[in-house]
Amino acid sequence: MANSEIEQLSIDTIRTLSMDMVQQANAGHPGTAMALAPLAYLLYGEVMRHNPAHPHWPNRDRFVLSAGHACVLQYSALHLTGYNLSLEELKRFRQWQSKTPGHPEYRHTEGVEVTTGPLGQGFANGIGMGFAERFLAATFNRPAHEPVVDHRVYVICSDGDLMEGVSYESASVAGTNGLGKLVYFYDDNRITIDGTTSISFTEDRAKRFEALGWHVQSVDDANDLASLREAIANAQAEVARPSIIIVRSHIAFGAPRAVDTAKAHGSPLGAEEVAATKKALGWDPDKHFYVPDEVREHLNRVERGNALETEWNTLFARWSEAFPRAREEWDAAWDGRIGAWTLPEWEAGEELATRDAGNKVMQAFKHAVPTMIGGAGDLVESTKTELVGGGLFSDSWAGRNIAFGIREHAMGSIVNGIGVHGGCVKPYGSTFLIFSDYMRPAVRLSALMGLPVVWVWTHDSVGLGEDGPTHQPVETYAALRAIPNLWFVRPADANETAWAWKIALERQDGPVALSLSRQKVPTLDRSDLAAPSGLERGAYTLWESGSSPDLILIGTGAEVGLTLQAGRKLADGGTAVRVVSMPCWELFEQQPADYRDQVLPPEVKARLSVEPGVSLGWERWVGDRGGSVSLEHYGASAPGTTVLEQFGYNLDNVVARAAALLERVS
Repeated sequence: MANSEIEQLSIDTIRTLSMDMVQQANAGHPGTAMALAPLAYLLYGEVMRHNPAHPHWPNRDRFVLSAGHACVLQYSALHLTGYNLSLEELKRFRQWQSKTPGHPEYRHTEGVEVTTGPLGQGFANGIGMGFAERFLAATFNRPAHEPVVDHRVYVICSDGDLMEGVSYESASVAGTNGLGKLVYFYDDNRITIDGTTSISFTEDRAKRFEALGWHVQSVDDANDLASLREAIANAQAEVARPSIIIVRSHIAFGAPRAVDTAKAHGSPLGAEEVAATKKALGWDPDKHFYVPDEVREHLNRVERGNALETEWNTLFARWSEAFPRAREEWDAAWDGRIGAWTLPEWEAGEELATRDAGNKVMQAFKHAVPTMIGGAGDLVESTKTELVGGGLFSDSWAGRNIAFGIREHAMGSIVNGIGVHGGCVKPYGSTFLIFSDYMRPAVRLSALMGLPVVWVWTHDSVGLGEDGPTHQPVETYAALRAIPNLWFVRPADANETAWAWKIALERQDGPVALSLSRQKVPTLDRSDLAAPSGLERGAYTLWESGSSPDLILIGTGAEVGLTLQAGRKLADGGTAVRVVSMPCWELFEQQPADYRDQVLPPEVKARLSVEPGVSLGWERWVGDRGGSVSLEHYGASAPGTTVLEQFGYNLDNVVARAAALLERVS
């Protein structure tokens, strides 16, 4: 068979498999997969350095399908090139417990690098991978030796991705930082669910990316393999700027009636149209999930992938012998290991904001995690999250501090991309707690993927003061606690903050969010209190006046000190009181039932929580007869101490509320 013939047969196999998957499932998005089959053929068959037999080798090229709705395109390519994705799994597309879900899922399907679906996320994730590649290259490559870190990130994105603001935010960051190992393909099919893009998306996308500092090319026909090859070669040669190739395609290419229609985006073509398309392509319309033997042989990349990895392994062995100390650091980085460090401790009574304590903790552990990188949304002076002495990434790719600018959403998605890349231990992003709303989609995906990333949010209550209700997060605690697999930690003082960072560094199966104060809080005198290490269990008995309490007061964050004062005053009046510090609901919920019952005895019904946010969710811990000192309204602009006082976060009010509760419950 002539080369052009086997190429076309392979491309059409991707098209027919994609059609068949969607048709059998009676759900999905066939059109983009049919249009971009030539591009997938080139990327998986020729361009990318990947190994289907070992999908996770460190120096592989990364591929991100930001247009995750077109996942049948990727599933077809993975199957045909030899990944562990059988034809039976293709037939089970979108079915219960299949390896072919309706959008690509990280750690679920071999060869899928990141969970995509919400448009724009994959676009920004790819940029995070680009950050990781450049940083690790600057950290581990040596001038006198061939590079051990040298790979690219290939991303397919759609009109929808570019319409989402996160793509603009993150593209700006990529251009500013000269991430030249990024090669993006924009599928310019001019169709969305609502119809033509002419009704919603008319700016000059090429000029947009040129203005953002990208290398921009256009290919007028997605079926023109020669032009695609030339554009890809040009993009690979451009190392000073990220590249985007605008590919003009026709959605549902090959379908006689569905081509260039909005319906082809998100609906099965229908049995009649599938048959007609196969016939037009020269295929037997009665064959389903058919892969010609010559295509399977032509596209299998296991042997090539093994050769590429073996070549790199040989290079890596030479590098390891030449630079044994760097090899030790490499192993620690790729294993996600944290080196030895000492938790700082503060003297009783010392007053400082937990954001300031957090900064001191970061300086204490920064050498234990030499490949940690991250930054803030243009707020590093306020969030105190600089790795001092680590350098600025925009000055040098070895810099550990990334200036994300005022781009919270992009920051979150980029940090996720750094996290899935591997080698950069515990990447982090930071802003004010209220602006976690701007990055919520990325935070949710970090939890969904189980990424070991850290979110550092400061100015975490109405106590921030004069900036007023727009900046004061009264509903935010509850909103974040609603995200499964996210640990939301609100430490009470400086010493609890150190332990909060400790659990954030040690967690491997999901993100940890640190909620830190702007206002100063006194360091608790632990002489008659439990140690701050109790934070590791999510909640612990901080102090009690007797072993059989009649009343339990539960505090979080900066309000724990106030809660303790109230408990002592009530005890002085003869009440048997227990004060519980509960910095992390999620960790406490994971403790054995007997420990939870030990801290919060079920027989004690008088329980009062103290936290400057809405009470939603607290019924889980205070019970149906307990109460909450909470805020069911927005904040106000005034000095933080005044705001807290006016809203009832003072000793007299907490004591009065507790006494009233005890009387009511008794």
